[in-house]
Amino acid sequence: MLYQMAKPFLFKMDPEAAHHLIIDGMGTAAKIPGMPSILSAVWGTKSSPELAVDLFGLHFNHPIGLAAGLDKNAKAVTGLSRVGLSFMEVGTVTPKGQVGNDQPRLFRLPPDEALINRMGFNNDGADAMSERLSKLRGRRIPLAVNIGKNKLTSNEDAADDYRACVRTLFPYGDFFVVNISSPNTPDLRALQHGDELRNLLDAVRDEMQKQAERHGEMPKPILVKIAPDNTEEQLAYMAEAIQLSGMSGIIATNTTIGRDGLTHKNAGEAGGLSGRPLANKSTEIVRSLYKITQGKLPIIGSGGIFTAEDAYEKIRAGASLVEVYTAMIYKGPSLLKEIHGGLLRLLKQDGFSRITQAVGADHR
Repeated sequence: MLYQMAKPFLFKMDPEAAHHLIIDGMGTAAKIPGMPSILSAVWGTKSSPELAVDLFGLHFNHPIGLAAGLDKNAKAVTGLSRVGLSFMEVGTVTPKGQVGNDQPRLFRLPPDEALINRMGFNNDGADAMSERLSKLRGRRIPLAVNIGKNKLTSNEDAADDYRACVRTLFPYGDFFVVNISSPNTPDLRALQHGDELRNLLDAVRDEMQKQAERHGEMPKPILVKIAPDNTEEQLAYMAEAIQLSGMSGIIATNTTIGRDGLTHKNAGEAGGLSGRPLANKSTEIVRSLYKITQGKLPIIGSGGIFTAEDAYEKIRAGASLVEVYTAMIYKGPSLLKEIHGGLLRLLKQDGFSRITQAVGADHR
């Protein structure tokens, strides 16, 4: 109710200005004594053993997390960790801060419940994120650091940028996500294919091992975020390279360059499309990857999740965890309680006692 009261005001604002207002406001509010507890009381989800997931050596209270892009600079980690999420990504972060693409670069499509963005990895840089995360007093939920390359870095030198992010942020991420699938950084998606992908992932894994030894810890899990705009053949090659490189899993998917079925005038804007129109496409990618990998490589499903049914469809298709983003813009944090309760209902309906039993159920 609180968010729905504020939504008309927010939706009259420029989308990017509203985004900063929410994130900066959440970051400030979390510093007020007692406010984190209030956030938990209003929006937090109860612990339900039926929905718990143990994956990557981490414990997730339920399968629903936050995709990268909302908190690019790790400004609101404390606040966002109190609104019912079971994990969250920060970033995408690059070694050096960069302003991103020219504004306007974020567009709402309300009738389609979608967003188009061409942000271009705007962020404060790895050092700034490291400084913010170093001040956090523990983490209530697992935190993933989504890493990318700077716009001016060539693909030939991309591995150096990803290494730099791991080197700087190793102490603060519970797992890391290699973003090679944004459509808004020139030639980035070319890193998804062929020798470029294998060489990049080998470099990231090597750097992770070095940092683990340096800090006296075990290597952190590494996942790869892929685009939805790939053929079955491309998916098969990508999955093989990701497995051979020793990655811990795949996030499927990033935004799409497709525009099928849109009705809003902003449909013609360049950039990546997220939201409800992406739901089926991303679910089919999850389904294909689960089949290709025979369920042996964990998948986080992302794209167009607005309801418990959307989340459950991705889980039955093969996702062990799921992520939301655009639905948070349209529905607010209460979305998480809705999905949480709906998943419990759907599990009971299908005769499952735990959410892990539903993973990949469509393939059995």
